[in-house]
Amino acid sequence: MELGQFGLWTSALDRQPAGAVRDAVAEIEALGFGALWVGEAARREAFANASLLLSASTQLVIATGIANIWARDPMAMAAGQRTLAEAWGGRFVLGLGVSHDRLVEPRGHRYERPLEAMASYLDAMDTAPYQGPAPAPATMVRVLGALGPRMLALAAARADGAHPYLVPPEHTAGARQALGPTKLLCPEVAVVLEGDRDRARRVARAHLGAYLELANYRGNLARLGYSDEDFADGGSDRLVDAVVARGSTEQVTAHLHAHLDAGADHVAVQVLTAEPDRLPLAEWRLLASAVHGR
Repeated sequence: MELGQFGLWTSALDRQPAGAVRDAVAEIEALGFGALWVGEAARREAFANASLLLSASTQLVIATGIANIWARDPMAMAAGQRTLAEAWGGRFVLGLGVSHDRLVEPRGHRYERPLEAMASYLDAMDTAPYQGPAPAPATMVRVLGALGPRMLALAAARADGAHPYLVPPEHTAGARQALGPTKLLCPEVAVVLEGDRDRARRVARAHLGAYLELANYRGNLARLGYSDEDFADGGSDRLVDAVVARGSTEQVTAHLHAHLDAGADHVAVQVLTAEPDRLPLAEWRLLASAVHGR
């Protein structure tokens, strides 16, 4: 499976009608990005959405970042992965995650013991019956939305790698050590293509604010040396600059390469703008020119 060094991570497509999504996906593929990562949360259902994106492309890898284990039972998750892997010749990566209490409890579940929940879920996926055409084993790629050392260890043992979200390059270096040399490491990295420092930080803080209220992300950043002061008001300058690349395309590209230098195989780039409902097509084009020379 050829992910390439750079892909896009976006929720903006979920705010567009299907016709606009198809056109955008065709352009993303033409721009040379190796993969398109999409979340789930309260937006389009992960497997239906992946089918839409796969059908609109010919080579682009579609990856879930992440499919919520509380949204479907393990047998359904395994069947969904096998269906897409067989139908689209290894262009689908299943990113699994435990999500967050505020997204899980409205589904009628109790969010507790996430590591044990994920381990048990993987056990059930691995033994789930399936009577459809079997995909080639090499096309069955799964990564875990892993941040902390125990979830990273589980990813190393039970998955093909990890997809950390909202992390600076130093986390990527630690994750590579935890995963070992052969597992996929595909961090999400947010970027703001804006030369004005203050405007860029405002866009970044508008994005980070909700995440910094979630225990998973705060705990992970605390392990890296950030404090409650760094989490206030959308993030301190130090934190914002560490987890969100900003500036010119050259400056942003240098930050992305810092993750590759730290051990990432592939970087899923999330472009942030002051208008989150707008498809950032212009920014994607600029980014492609910088990282691919297109």
